[in-house]
Amino acid sequence: MATIKDIAKAAGVSVTTVSRALNGYDDVNEETRKKIKKVAKELSYSPNAVARSLVSKKTRTIGLIISDINRAGAKDAFSYEVLCGINDRTGDLNYDLLLFSTNPSKQMEKSYTALCKERNVEGAILSGLRLDDPYLQEVIEQNVFPCVLIDIPKTGDNVAHITSDNRLGAAMATRHLLESGHRNIALINGHSQAFVTEERYHGFRDALEEYDLLSNAELVYDGSFSEDGGAEAMYQILIRHPEVTAVFCASDLMALGAIRTLERMGRKVPEDISIIGFDDITISAYCSPKLTTIRQDKYELGYQSAQLLIDMLESRTENRKIILSSQLIIRESTRYLK
Repeated sequence: MATIKDIAKAAGVSVTTVSRALNGYDDVNEETRKKIKKVAKELSYSPNAVARSLVSKKTRTIGLIISDINRAGAKDAFSYEVLCGINDRTGDLNYDLLLFSTNPSKQMEKSYTALCKERNVEGAILSGLRLDDPYLQEVIEQNVFPCVLIDIPKTGDNVAHITSDNRLGAAMATRHLLESGHRNIALINGHSQAFVTEERYHGFRDALEEYDLLSNAELVYDGSFSEDGGAEAMYQILIRHPEVTAVFCASDLMALGAIRTLERMGRKVPEDISIIGFDDITISAYCSPKLTTIRQDKYELGYQSAQLLIDMLESRTENRKIILSSQLIIRESTRYLK
């Protein structure tokens, strides 16, 4: 296996010059750098990551901490698309990625700080955390390792966050129903320990206020961001509010559950009730009827979170907040009232 000494000998330069050229230092002549890289490639040189980290004190490894991965989330594939974005950007920038799946019981055994120190990660991206998650409190209070929070609006010297414009997206969804002639609109929202739940409720309320329909803001049911939760919430709406002609579901998964209940109750979508979701998961374009929804770019959410964390690690930015835009996708599950 080729070493730095072998490259130095073949290129006719010092070991120090080779090391600085391969590690991107800008005090190496560009022609010399190109020559060294060419020789390194010809000799099939592969740097020893452990040795390199001992010298530089940097492991070029970041962690992705995802709370409670389970098969129930396989249908929406939200975490998978975020992961793909993170993986692609970390790879592009020559960082390694470690995936940690955690849950409340694991968090009682090992702190966030201990997890990062144990695996020698330089910083972490945290996704899927609840507002009452102990890791979240530790991140905010200790502020030790650089980290990026997905969908949680907390910032600090070492803390940044990224999210989609959930409030505007929810307003767009509700406004679409209002512009389609609906006036009795209900909301199936997620659980109370998610930041996006509050944002999507406010967006729902914003649109209703534009039409002087704030009384509808009370027609809100908890669907827990699950298909079964959406199905149960839809059942309660049908029983308690038969006047409802449209439902905004704060996730596509809950919308699929709502449609399932409507089918079982002999109601047709959108002929009897219009349904609109949020996320634009892959299955929403293939279910029957195809789901009208708000698209958020899950891949870009991951891609930009990795870029933001690496920018923090390399002291390239003071930015601590990124908000991505959302888009209304009109398909078959909503209709205009005549």
